[in-house]
Amino acid sequence: MTPQERQTWVRLMGARGEWWTRQPEAVIEPAWEIVDAHCHLWDERHLPDPQDGALSLRTSRYLLDEFLRDAGSGHRVTAFVYIECGSRWYGGGPEPLRPVGETGFAAGLAEELMARDSTPALAGIVAHADLRTPDLAAVLDVHETAGAGRLRGIRHSGARLDDPAARLIAGAAPPGLYRDPDFRRGLALLGERGLPFDAFQFHFQLAELAELARATPGTTIVVDHLGAPVGFSRDAAAEAAVFTAWADGVDRLSDLPNVFMKLGGMASIVTGYDGHLRDSPPSSQAFVAERGAYFHHAIARFGAERCLFESNFPVDGASIGYRVLWNAYKTIAADYPAADRQALLAGTARRVYRLQPAPSEEPCTE
Repeated sequence: MTPQERQTWVRLMGARGEWWTRQPEAVIEPAWEIVDAHCHLWDERHLPDPQDGALSLRTSRYLLDEFLRDAGSGHRVTAFVYIECGSRWYGGGPEPLRPVGETGFAAGLAEELMARDSTPALAGIVAHADLRTPDLAAVLDVHETAGAGRLRGIRHSGARLDDPAARLIAGAAPPGLYRDPDFRRGLALLGERGLPFDAFQFHFQLAELAELARATPGTTIVVDHLGAPVGFSRDAAAEAAVFTAWADGVDRLSDLPNVFMKLGGMASIVTGYDGHLRDSPPSSQAFVAERGAYFHHAIARFGAERCLFESNFPVDGASIGYRVLWNAYKTIAADYPAADRQALLAGTARRVYRLQPAPSEEPCTE
């Protein structure tokens, strides 16, 4: 991907309203509750290009108004989890504490939503902390205070693509991060404090993640984006090779009871998915036909009690609209019994991130 292509697609994340309308769909099962387990909010800002640091990538604004526009498009989204994305870090002070600015930013947005009496609620915050920090406990204490009771986890990305040109806005983690003894020490501390770890890496790194999870059995690990399989292809043989390699890593992880799987991220450009290049967005049925096998395999191996759906908005918004994406997820969830479907769409997220129940829970019926 060239810097010019990255500039185009980063700018369009969460900002393709006219294009999304080219794929009109009625909302499937509007009464089904959704807890969106993975969302980002950010100001319009400039990011360094991963291939040429002299160039910059400019995002579009994606804050409460934009998210409420998307989440309010017809689905019953009662809550969401804010996942760190580099927003509003402190510009100075000790390096380990700079990400605390984002935790305070997210907590402020949660209060703003309460004041608006709006749903969905920003019910939990997954913050960034460098797990290698010697005084990590003190850093977590400051995050807890800034989160005002909403800190629900920590993410420290291990995602690495060796080729900078293949990166979009992530993928530059240092090699061997998951084997770093200081990182493992920090991960174990999260478990001692009851904080889940959100793990973002690519599918060819899942063996390292399994090794890490096995070494820290007391820490709950939530795998972001279905383990981020990279290499979507229209060539059946090439796509099958990626799926087989990905499934091997997923199967290893599923044997570890402290590991959970987020179901999403499959419309992300970095996976190679080509939805963003089409004249109109993929329909929910097309998306399920093209990507559904990954979801079903993960659910079969982990079980609904260890799987939770995520939108990964606005990142996946470059390739598919929010309403259509959740129609696709509901289509997948409808293949399972009602209790499992509720767990996939809301219940597992509430349990893993210790979120409050919805004001009126949906009855479990077949």
